Amino acid sequence: QVQLVESGGGLVQAGGSLRLSCAASGRTFSTYAMGWFRQAPGKERDFVGGIVWSGVATYYADSVKGRFTISRDKSKNTLSLQMKSVKPEDTGVYYCASRRDRLSSWYHPDTYDYWGQGTQVTVSS
Repeated sequence: QVQLVESGGGLVQAGGSLRLSCAASGRTFSTYAMGWFRQAPGKERDFVGGIVWSGVATYYADSVKGRFTISRDKSKNTLSLQMKSVKPEDTGVYYCASRRDRLSSWYHPDTYDYWGQGTQVTVSS
């Protein structure tokens, strides 16, 4: 089992910045990749970005490219999401997730094995 705990959410004005963190514990040695998803009220959970845990590659949704940056600290087992130039449409509950499989799609929530409880991000206009 892997436990994931997000932090750093809050209220931010449009154009501002916010940094989310995700602390991983448990059997993290089996992790191949981690990702961030977000879910707005009444909508599906959407892929934001992901990173291979070794750090060799990162992937982003088109909607956040150039504004969001994913990073990880292997020594601390933490995943981060630096959000810049945020927009009201970035509002939602942000979840971090991890998976063991190397071949699964980055974009589908079903391909991830473990999830955090989520942290709310609200961007005011």
